[in-house]
Amino acid sequence: MPSTDGQLNRTTRKELRELIEFATASKVSEGFGYLDRFGTVDNDRETSCFMTARMTYAFSVAALLGEPNANRLAAHGIDCLSGPFWDQTHGGYFASLGEPHSLQRKGAYETCFVALAAASAATAGISGADELVIQVSLTLETRFWSEDNGALVESWDRKFIESELYWGANVNMHGLEAMLALYGYTRKIEWRDRALQIAETFIKVRARSSNWWLNEHYAHDWQPLPDFNIDDPRDEFRPYGMTIGHLFEWSRLLLQLESTFSLAPVWLREAAAGLYETAVKYGWDGNGFVYTVDWNGKPVIQDRPHWVVTEAISAAATWSNLTGNPIYAEQLQAWTAHARKYFVDSVHGSWHHLLTSDNEPSYTIWSGKPDIYHILQAVLLPTLPVAESTVRATMGAKNISG
Repeated sequence: MPSTDGQLNRTTRKELRELIEFATASKVSEGFGYLDRFGTVDNDRETSCFMTARMTYAFSVAALLGEPNANRLAAHGIDCLSGPFWDQTHGGYFASLGEPHSLQRKGAYETCFVALAAASAATAGISGADELVIQVSLTLETRFWSEDNGALVESWDRKFIESELYWGANVNMHGLEAMLALYGYTRKIEWRDRALQIAETFIKVRARSSNWWLNEHYAHDWQPLPDFNIDDPRDEFRPYGMTIGHLFEWSRLLLQLESTFSLAPVWLREAAAGLYETAVKYGWDGNGFVYTVDWNGKPVIQDRPHWVVTEAISAAATWSNLTGNPIYAEQLQAWTAHARKYFVDSVHGSWHHLLTSDNEPSYTIWSGKPDIYHILQAVLLPTLPVAESTVRATMGAKNISG
């Protein structure tokens, strides 16, 4: 079982430093840009809110671990999220800085990542982050949170008049993550309680009744939409079928949520185990993880996104560190070895973001290496104790030069 004494080993420190060095090139004047496969900003891609927020989060974690220049980069991200991405007229965050504002919707997805970045940066003591925590918390609470539904509204028009008639598991999963980060920083119990409500809405009520199969898409009246995007199964954010990586991600987040209670609801551990086991059973084909499967368990997209294996690693690490069960340690070792063999790009840096079913680099869904959000957690979590968020678990890590 990996060490969880709050101390990064030299291998982890080296991997972290290499990731941060690669990601540093993403800095642009108003945020962080989309990196291509060679680690250069793709100027044809608009600077996006969620990418800027995810990079800000990564640099905040790195700053907490004492990485050179990470503090400066995190502060740049906070300035941009508080400035050009904030709609001073109607509130909320613009999805991008290239598209006309009048055409943009305000998404919970972007807002959740701003919240994750703000809470993490504030934990790391980054200038301006406290103010952003206040701003994004109010936005999340008053614009997106639905107490009646125990879920986040997917999106609004720019003026927050018309909401999208759709409930999505993906954005709510990231809402749970963001709320745990806000709870970790503010210690306001309502954020943890809302995180629990999200878990109840999507996992306890729906996935549990389906034997831990999770439908991601729902109509406005909560009718499941199992055929959603069946004609566009490679949609980047809303693919058809069951998304294997999200089962792993939910599993880890439920364990992190569980860690915040002195006496946790017993179903959280049961659900985390059920989702994890379903992901392993239907996702791992012996030579990698498929992206999605249909409702009979047959692979739909057999290409291998990097984030699926990173979430498998992060979940296995969390289970291993929590229980000491050798099965999780063995899976962690196997999946980490697989990632290092096929995903790590030793020539150009970072990880390939997509492989074919034969484990060759592919560019059919993602053409570059836009961010290090998932990779960073897969690198760090095997060495950290279980806490409500990665940044809170990081706080005790010691700085070891590698």
